[in-house]
Amino acid sequence: MAAVAISEASDEKVETKSTPPGNLSGNVSINEAELESQEVFERTEDGVDFRNVSWPFAAVIFLKTIFATVPSAMYSLGALGGALSVVGWSCMNTYTAVIQGDFKTRHPECHTLADMGYKIGGVWLKELIGALYLIAFVLCAGTGIIGLSVAFNALSDHAACTVWWGFLSTVIITIAASIRTLKNIGWLTWAGFLSIFLAVFIVVIGVTTVDRPAAAPQSGPFDLGYHVIAYPSFSEGMTATTTIFVSSAGTSAFLPVLSEMRNPRDYKKALYICMGLVLCMYLSFSLVVYRWTGQWVANPSLGSAGGTIKKVSYGVGLIGLSVSGCVYQHVAAKYLFVRILRNTRHLQSNTIIHWGTWLGCSIGLGAIAFILAESIAIFNYLLSLVGSICFAPMAITIPGVLWLYDFSYYRLGTLWQKSQYVFHWFLVVLGLFITVGGTYSTILAIKDAYATGLIGSAFSCADNSNSGH
Repeated sequence: MAAVAISEASDEKVETKSTPPGNLSGNVSINEAELESQEVFERTEDGVDFRNVSWPFAAVIFLKTIFATVPSAMYSLGALGGALSVVGWSCMNTYTAVIQGDFKTRHPECHTLADMGYKIGGVWLKELIGALYLIAFVLCAGTGIIGLSVAFNALSDHAACTVWWGFLSTVIITIAASIRTLKNIGWLTWAGFLSIFLAVFIVVIGVTTVDRPAAAPQSGPFDLGYHVIAYPSFSEGMTATTTIFVSSAGTSAFLPVLSEMRNPRDYKKALYICMGLVLCMYLSFSLVVYRWTGQWVANPSLGSAGGTIKKVSYGVGLIGLSVSGCVYQHVAAKYLFVRILRNTRHLQSNTIIHWGTWLGCSIGLGAIAFILAESIAIFNYLLSLVGSICFAPMAITIPGVLWLYDFSYYRLGTLWQKSQYVFHWFLVVLGLFITVGGTYSTILAIKDAYATGLIGSAFSCADNSNSGH
């Protein structure tokens, strides 16, 4: 489906010729120059040049907007259902990312999904999507804070109150997120990706070497809980499905990266590499971890192979956990920053207003993320909540509407065009269903978790890493 009807303008190549310095306008076509003039960030040598992200950097930044929380959802769906869900949602999210990138190519003035909302629905839709965008990535930054605080608790054997570890995590993430350009953050994402990949790989190997999962009873018979086919209730199935969906649904974060790419036409190259790697790693890693840990997979899953492996994996993955939260917070702060300073000289000039606005956005959103992280201190439920309330509309419904906006005439076209038109209406409905069903199921799951004591009180000092195992 990724090849669906892209306008000729979006596929037009840049014509480059050797011309005298005085005839630079001959380097690009008129249409290309017109599209370039509408970009949010100008290419400049005076002030801050945001347009300097290469496609390999973009691919790695994309990878760090993806979550690594699939194994815990496998128990509810079973190995077969979980695997099909991973493959299905990965393909779906890849396609909707293509829709967003193509829309951005045709409408280069759009910096984020909120700008696209303004293009198709006016101010009210822009503000609605903008609110969802901020909520989503602030909550994502919150998951980064939780993940890093779990790591500190695991490495220190809970040597300090979890709230203090959360505060330290917030400071680290906020400092990294305050780097202004994505190119410079790109260097961190390389280290972060290698860090978290090695950490997960260590756990995948580790779970196959132990007699029984670390969270399982360490003596006597026990039920592993591994099922090829599972039969979950509606609530359990929706929560697990939403968790897997959100694992590759952060594609709306790709758009600000696209706005800072040196050559935006390399977007799909970076996208396909990112999503291909995500699918291969998630499918293989989650199936192996689930096969050897069953219902006893830790949450987050880095603690699934026992105390020693847990400390090793968290130590190796410390940079990756920090960078994940950093990217989410940076994307949210950049959205606010551009909204406030767009079409002013301060956007790309090193003025006091520029720096004050940027740091204010970054630090302010970091503080909000900390409060939210300490209020909902269970990683899995927080991800499900983000997925159902925010990412279902942004990653499924809105991309469907974007396609319908540009190709509305397909409803009167050939049979194939009409089929595509109906399919994109299906995306709109599917996103709404995930929003309602996922939110309902996650709220029930959170309520039950509080009632059974699985979740402690807000701002609790209790150990969130299960260091006793």
